[in-house]
Amino acid sequence: MHATELRARLRRALAETTRRLGEAGVASPSADARALIAHAAGTEAPLVMLDELPEDFAQRLEQLTARRARREPLQLIVGRAPFRRLLLDVRSGVFIPRPETELAVDLLREYLEGPAREVVDLCSGSGALGAAVLDELPGTRVLAVEIDPAAAALTAHNLERAGSGRGRVLHADLCAQIPELSAAAPVDAVLSNPPYIPPEAVPREAEVREHDPHRALFGGGTDGLEVPRAVLAWARRLLRPGGVVIMEHADVQGESARAAAAALGGFDLLRTVPDLAGRDRFLVARRAPGEPTSGSERLSR
Repeated sequence: MHATELRARLRRALAETTRRLGEAGVASPSADARALIAHAAGTEAPLVMLDELPEDFAQRLEQLTARRARREPLQLIVGRAPFRRLLLDVRSGVFIPRPETELAVDLLREYLEGPAREVVDLCSGSGALGAAVLDELPGTRVLAVEIDPAAAALTAHNLERAGSGRGRVLHADLCAQIPELSAAAPVDAVLSNPPYIPPEAVPREAEVREHDPHRALFGGGTDGLEVPRAVLAWARRLLRPGGVVIMEHADVQGESARAAAAALGGFDLLRTVPDLAGRDRFLVARRAPGEPTSGSERLSR
């Protein structure tokens, strides 16, 4: 195909795909259209670098566009999601990592006193946080905990890609006793993006409502904070003095998350940190000195 004809075909494909996605209510139709065209073309290079298209390009693009127009998440369609410096593999039925969660790794660097040698990722989902830690902190080991078997398998896969031999996964329920997790104490940091949506809240975006697993969205209890409270209880048990827990929450849960950590005791810093859009998003809590970390402490329920 002549270069001029190829460019014209790509321009038509971009205009038509963008139009269809926009009419379907996709929030970023032009960017998604470019991603779908690249995927249909079988390339990771910029579209301007293409010098040929596969014979089945039009058929593939039609199939991909139809899926996205039905509001299937782009990440599931292309099979990957960007997260900090990584492209993580994603799978249907596992929570898709969000850009706002990336800030947790920066907060770890900012608030942790001393090196991060042992990090625990609770409610790991796809393993995004743990994988980013392995990628950016080469001397660190990560222990991830996930209740869903499919998500635990995906976490293991993404951890191995990010830092071969330095990640380990436990398939377990944080609201139960986990002797193998208790035995990991003391650790330097706990990171978590747990489920936290209250039971009566309904996600607005179709991509979330229809494709993210409910277990990864709804945190339990009347306020959605049953699982986050379990995360904090485990952090109190696991962290060394001066170690930190960074936990994501909804933008209306900052005060409740701090209150939950205060009620447990054992922390000498409690802070709510906004995301890049200025919305309260993370609890930062530092383990106080003076109380020994004990894997035998009883988990608060």
